[in-house]
Amino acid sequence: MRTTRMLRAGAALAAALAAPAALAQDADPQAIVAGQFAIGGNHPGVRASGAKGTCVSGTFTPTPEAAGLSKAPHFAKPTPMTARFSMGGSNPKISDKTKAVTRGFSMRFKDTSGDFVLVFISAPVFGTRTPQQLLDALTVRLPGPDGKPDAEKVKAFVAANPETTRQAAWLNARPVPASFAGVDYWGVHAYTLTDAKGKATVMKLKTAAAAGQLGLSDDELKAKPDSFYADELTERLAKGPATFDLVGILAEPGDPTNDATASWPEDSRKTVKLGTVAVAAIEPAATCDGATFDPVVDVPEGVAGPADDPMFAIRSPAYAVSLSRRSQ
Repeated sequence: MRTTRMLRAGAALAAALAAPAALAQDADPQAIVAGQFAIGGNHPGVRASGAKGTCVSGTFTPTPEAAGLSKAPHFAKPTPMTARFSMGGSNPKISDKTKAVTRGFSMRFKDTSGDFVLVFISAPVFGTRTPQQLLDALTVRLPGPDGKPDAEKVKAFVAANPETTRQAAWLNARPVPASFAGVDYWGVHAYTLTDAKGKATVMKLKTAAAAGQLGLSDDELKAKPDSFYADELTERLAKGPATFDLVGILAEPGDPTNDATASWPEDSRKTVKLGTVAVAAIEPAATCDGATFDPVVDVPEGVAGPADDPMFAIRSPAYAVSLSRRSQ
């Protein structure tokens, strides 16, 4: 298993770095990943982001509306799914009680024609607009000799880059989720769905939890251990699947597709239900660890990520670097 993963990591890294994407190359993906690891404590054998997580399996069942919007086979019939819930960052020991950190929900829909990967976070915006801005944000937060970042440098960076505060502001304004299955997740990038006749529809994707928004009060949070999500999810799934609606938030003229720090106001957008994601069982970590959840590479005909979003473009080479490092 380890040898296979190393071979896959090497092939993925070579492919990602050999195929230049102009949008992604304003910052070195290896430097970005190194910064992510440094801030998380340089733990070996983990992801640069989402180091702590739980692997699950289930099913995606599309709606008739989805099949009418995209010719992707994954929108034509139910497909098996492997997914992973996670805490943001490269620290595998991060507390589940951490507030200003996104929870992640990555999923892989499997079909004989190929896989379809989607990556979501528990906020409608990403933390940075460009790879260079991400690298700069990581650099100013690197710990100094005292083990802490330079507060003045961080303050100056935030003042010069106010859009980087939007994600943390969103998370801090809401309670810590009580469950991986009790919070909504957003795909912060715009997607284009194309039907069999070539008609294109631009949207952002969201998974809305059937359980609703389950938040913890301050007292409830204090009573929780630092790692409670995995046990809570195990207990929840013993009673039945945890379900989410996959929703498309339709674009309107002027909606930015090149800035992942900018949200589209959902209360004034039309939406369409594309299907139901049903999480049914916990899986061994190895089920999710053999490859990356890469939304740039694993995308079917009839679905396309944004061509003008540099943060989408950087994902594939950065994921390949991360996989290579954790496979060493």
